[in-house]
Amino acid sequence: MRKGIGSRLRVASVATVLMLAGQASAIDSPATSAVTREAVDGVSLSEWTARWWRWANAQRVAPYMDPDGRLCELGQEGPVWNLAGTNGRFQPRRQCVVPEGRHLLLPIINMASYQTGEDVTCEELQAGAAINNDYLVSAVVLLDGQPLGDMRLHRVKSDGCFRMDPDDDDSRLAAADGYWLMLKPLTPGRHTVSVGANYGAPEGGAYSQMRQTFEYVLHVGGRTQITLVAPPAMMEASAP
Repeated sequence: MRKGIGSRLRVASVATVLMLAGQASAIDSPATSAVTREAVDGVSLSEWTARWWRWANAQRVAPYMDPDGRLCELGQEGPVWNLAGTNGRFQPRRQCVVPEGRHLLLPIINMASYQTGEDVTCEELQAGAAINNDYLVSAVVLLDGQPLGDMRLHRVKSDGCFRMDPDDDDSRLAAADGYWLMLKPLTPGRHTVSVGANYGAPEGGAYSQMRQTFEYVLHVGGRTQITLVAPPAMMEASAP
């Protein structure tokens, strides 16, 4: 933890470079049309990231600890479906069924800084959340095997600081900073989202050098059922 900042830092997702992709993060492709920075349901991307942190902290089990997709539906409501990273200590492949028509909020690699005392200012919280994100080494996101462009263009900071409970003016303040993608609703069927990124901060506490990979297999609109049809039986010919 950085000295002089009385807050604790947490990571929603930290990741290592996907070796398959190589330099893919710097390549634009048609798949980038799946990404939007426009407001969703009248709510800005910055505000959606603050809502993500509230969502992650409100669940009985941290969504980023999900080993295989069993926690995908925790607390999901509204027009945006939240995805999650990990704590950097495992590499999950999660299977999730996602309702059709939902946007997907993907945390590539990011941090939040929480107030631990009234003497901690919003500016200090923002500095704590930013420290590792100023040292992004690499970030790659693939959608169905196609790179989604340069992830350095997708840094999102919270608008100042926000209350962890928006209905309680006395709840603790937090600030968030990191790299996020808002994906437009995907077509019905099976899709794969693969993420890799890593920090390289000379200072920044426990997460300054973290790296990880994770992947989602998303079944939009329900799992696809494959029915195997047996070939017709061959009739045995016989001589007259």
